[in-house]
Order: sequence, then C-alpha cells, then structure tokens
Amino acid sequence: MNPDLAFALELADLADSLSLPRFRAADLVVETKPDMSPVTEVDRSVEQALRDRIARDRPADGVVGEEFGADGSEEARWIIDPIDGTKNYVRGIPVWGTLIAIERDGAIVAAVVSAPALSRRRWWAVRGEGAFADDNPIRVSEVSELDDAQLLFGGLKAWKRTGFLDRLVDLGLRCWRGRGFGDFWMHMLVAEGAADIAVEPEVSLWDLAAVSLIVEEAGGRFTDLSGRATPSGGSALSTNGLLHEEVLTILTG
Repeated sequence: MNPDLAFALELADLADSLSLPRFRAADLVVETKPDMSPVTEVDRSVEQALRDRIARDRPADGVVGEEFGADGSEEARWIIDPIDGTKNYVRGIPVWGTLIAIERDGAIVAAVVSAPALSRRRWWAVRGEGAFADDNPIRVSEVSELDDAQLLFGGLKAWKRTGFLDRLVDLGLRCWRGRGFGDFWMHMLVAEGAADIAVEPEVSLWDLAAVSLIVEEAGGRFTDLSGRATPSGGSALSTNGLLHEEVLTILTG
C-alpha cells in the first residue's frame, strides 16, 4: 500500500476513535468562532491528536488544519478538517466526517474521507491509482444530459450571500432532481456515481483537498466556479465531467 495512504488511514482510525464516541453526547461543549460558525471540543481534540501523531511519525511534514492553522513544511503538508459538517455533528445528524489529505509540491497525492456515523463509510484515493469506497473501486456516472442529472448543493444562504442564488435555482430547474445534502458527502456521492453534480459557493482548502482527489480519481472533474482546477478554496464544483462545462456556463455565464 502507498505509505502516504497507509498513514492517512491510521490518522482516520485515530480521528474516528475520538469523534464517534462523543457524537450525540449530552455534555458536548459547543462554542462560536469569530466567523460565527460552531466549533466543538471534538473538532479541536481530533485536530490536535492528528497533529501530534504527524509530529511524532512524520516530523518533516507540515500541517494545515481548520482549527489551528498552518505550520511546518509547505513542500509536504497534511491538510485536515477534523469534523467536516460540524453543524450536523452538534444537531445529531450523522452526515459528518474527518477529511485528510497530503499535498506534495503543490499537488494532492493521497486522501481519505472517513464518516464513522454513516455506517463507518470511508473513501480514499492515491493520485494515479483510482478511488475506492470501503475497499471497492468507485466511478462517476455517465449521465450526459441535465434532464437526467441529480444536483446536490450547499446552503441557500451562502448562495444568496454570494449573489448566485438565482443561477442555482435556474440550474436546479434544468436538472432531474436537486437535493441540499452539502458538505463532503455530496462530493463523495458524485465520486460514487449516485449523483452527477455537486456545488457550493463558499468553502476552504480543508473542505476540498481530500474530496477533490477522490472525485478526480473516480473519473470526475473538480474545479472552482471560475473553472480553475484547484482545491484551494473559495467555491467548488464537482461533476462526472460530462456536465461540467454546461453547469459552469449556467452558474457563471
């Protein structure tokens, strides 16, 4: 097994061992960050535990995390979202997960998404080696017409805030079906071929690094809303590739 993937899977095991036992805990501590988004004790404890493990076993590697920022090497760095879907986590909704990716010389080379409350589902990929879910290879759909496509999208307030709400509605009305699943899961559903389009207007590097590689290795396409192939944040669009340009045209003109 690729050593970066093997280590990422070990990190995911560690994260799951901390996050799942505290899910739906009556005494869960929830605070509000300066950007008014929630953060739990678990977000912080998971990220700190992963940082400690990386420092012990991969001391030359840097880390970028949602809760504690960036430190160490930029040539090889681990990009971590300890709990993607914190709002779901605090409300007892099982759609949340830990996202782990390693970037070398500016390219994401291995990634793991672990969702222990979703029947312990886990997705992973290594660049050039395909994408997998629970040990099985996954592939995007072959849907080529919007009339047949399933669209997944993030929260409507973000779409309104960024000025794209009307265009999202236009896209949704052209698709066969639309659902607001949000967060990492919508991109994993695209990678699996269960959905064909997933789009969100406000996201950060740690939201995207892991999911972008998995979508691409499953045969899909991942860009921001300008069409730039990057997980660096701002916005995100993942598709099966066949619908990508048409969706970009509808959303951005």
